[in-house]
Amino acid sequence: LSGLDPAQPYFQGTPAEVRLDKSDADFVDVIHTDSAPTIPNLGFGMSTAIGHLDFYPNGGEEMPGCDKNALSQIVDLDGIWEGTRDFVACNHLRSYKYYSDSIFYPDGFLGYPCASYELFQSGKCFPCPAEGCPNMGHYADRFKDKIKNSFLKLYLNTGEAKDFPRWRYKVTVTLSGKKKVKGYVNVALYGDDGNTRQYQITKGTLKPDNTYTAYIDVEVNVGKITKVKFLWNNNWINPTFPKLGAATITVETGENR
Repeated sequence: LSGLDPAQPYFQGTPAEVRLDKSDADFVDVIHTDSAPTIPNLGFGMSTAIGHLDFYPNGGEEMPGCDKNALSQIVDLDGIWEGTRDFVACNHLRSYKYYSDSIFYPDGFLGYPCASYELFQSGKCFPCPAEGCPNMGHYADRFKDKIKNSFLKLYLNTGEAKDFPRWRYKVTVTLSGKKKVKGYVNVALYGDDGNTRQYQITKGTLKPDNTYTAYIDVEVNVGKITKVKFLWNNNWINPTFPKLGAATITVETGENR
């Protein structure tokens, strides 16, 4: 059984026989996309972990792309009905959109076991454990024989619009140069299966010999990495023409390090 943002009002906190529960089937996976409290946040979905695998994309409460205004939703999508519906219940409806996208991406939507979304965002639950990470959505059942805990909360990030899957990488950059400057550092990944856009690794004071780390959720699984593009900018013209380079760049993929 796959629960797509099971309802919160009248169901959260009720006995197992009233609501969806992992006792309902041999394998129950749940996608939580609108689990903010109904009052005052109008969250339609349940926040409690109730399945064998409970996925909380983007933390499970506010989905990226759902903060657009009603007019842009209507223009972006297939018509006034879907646009209006998405505006009213966008977070809630993301669950089935993630699920339908997952059918086309058997390697996408990796859920990282973690105690909270904040820990996941900070990189504390990276990379996947030895048994791997389950895939949210259609292929979640490939993980059913690996479940050890009674409840497993899983976190991941998605895109703002279709196609929704993202792949998580840890990028560590050690800078080289003669003196510190202010600015930002961007990195793009190139691989056998595709290239990413540029992602910001750090901004502010850039010090040579310092190491900077970022966790990035990219729009393509690049496969085997063949090249990394490094770019820095100090945002304004500096008459001393400072120079910075990358002494080393380390890239780790969340799936297998």
